[in-house]
Amino acid sequence: MDHFLYRNGALHAEDVPLAEIAATVGTPVYVYSAATLVRHFRLFDEALEGLDHLVCYAMKSNSNQAVLTLLAGLGAGMDVVSGGEYQRAKAAGVPGDKIVFSGVGKTVDEMRMALTGGVRQFNVESEPEMRVLSDVAVELGLRAPITIRVNPDVDAMTHAKIATGKSENKFGIPIARAREVYAEAAALPGIEVVGIDVHIGSQLTDLAPFEAAYLKVAELTRALRADGHTIRRLDLGGGLGIPYAHSNQAPPLPKDYGALIKRTVGDLGCEIEIEPGRLVSGNAGVMVSKVVYVKSGEGRDFLILDGAMNDLVRPAMYDAHHDIVPVIEPALGLEPAPIDIVGPVCESGDTFAKQRLMPPLSPGDLVAFRSAGAYGAVMASEYNTRPLVPEVLVHGDQWSVIRPRPSVADIIARDHVPDWVRDGSTECDS
Repeated sequence: MDHFLYRNGALHAEDVPLAEIAATVGTPVYVYSAATLVRHFRLFDEALEGLDHLVCYAMKSNSNQAVLTLLAGLGAGMDVVSGGEYQRAKAAGVPGDKIVFSGVGKTVDEMRMALTGGVRQFNVESEPEMRVLSDVAVELGLRAPITIRVNPDVDAMTHAKIATGKSENKFGIPIARAREVYAEAAALPGIEVVGIDVHIGSQLTDLAPFEAAYLKVAELTRALRADGHTIRRLDLGGGLGIPYAHSNQAPPLPKDYGALIKRTVGDLGCEIEIEPGRLVSGNAGVMVSKVVYVKSGEGRDFLILDGAMNDLVRPAMYDAHHDIVPVIEPALGLEPAPIDIVGPVCESGDTFAKQRLMPPLSPGDLVAFRSAGAYGAVMASEYNTRPLVPEVLVHGDQWSVIRPRPSVADIIARDHVPDWVRDGSTECDS
């Protein structure tokens, strides 16, 4: 469920007409619903009721400071994958003991930052990383709390670019080698083993891959404890999918996911961490765009918008589907017709949908891309010198710009032209 509904023929975010926001801020623009963010986070928290647990929001899905601060106020931990995200989490008021540091390429500087600033654990992805982390911790007179990410070789049955739990993926260590790697971890002076980490991919729409992975983790937990390791925490990752098309069968609910966790690992006496991102933020946001032209082509028509692939890259990058709906509800009796929906960027890949059934639209009309709150604004760029799309947060009948649109002058001012380029002294001597 989300809070984007038609009222009196106009699409609203909670109690605010999207057209009102577009008229004030311009388009394209991302609009988030605070009520939806809160509801989705609480669904996960409630799903694990009865277990010692922490829901760590995967902030790579949407890392706006207003979103992070809202979730931090609900007690959320944060799953970060870079030093920048770590600093964002701290700036949003998240204490270090609620921050989990993931990612395959942590640098020495990032390790120092988290060790000195406070961290719940590092989810270690390789032996080389573990050895470097031990050295950094020893240098600081500390021990780094770690889980080791195991790769269970489970097919998540999701898009190849967001699958992370198969043997050919870059993430984690093979689960068959886990006991050997944990033995090395126990011998490193700067390392404190606290648990196991697993994450098999994103946008999963079936619980079966989770069950297969978690059963392997349960078996590994027992084996590692038999080897003398203290395994008190299981980080089970995230990845539960959302319905991007309203006609699609809905993925499993958080309560079903929570029941699966209790059934597979709930008897181990471990603290459980999960890292949902997309299901918290995805359906909590829309991107509003304006029709620029309706163009007739050879055998097909095109709806050309002012939003582009640099604003929402998921369709170009993942062939992702987003429901696209008019902001003003079409009149009854208007027959939809197939049309290609595209942006203005000079790339054939700047296509949001092909032959999508849409009601008749005209230049100046507004459309909303549903389920755009995750991996939308965070993946946006300034390609073609198009200013980054602004973000707005709605709460009831209130709304606020939480990231403004920069001007083109701002973009140009970030570049520096050296004096030796301005004065022409780069010309080669003959």
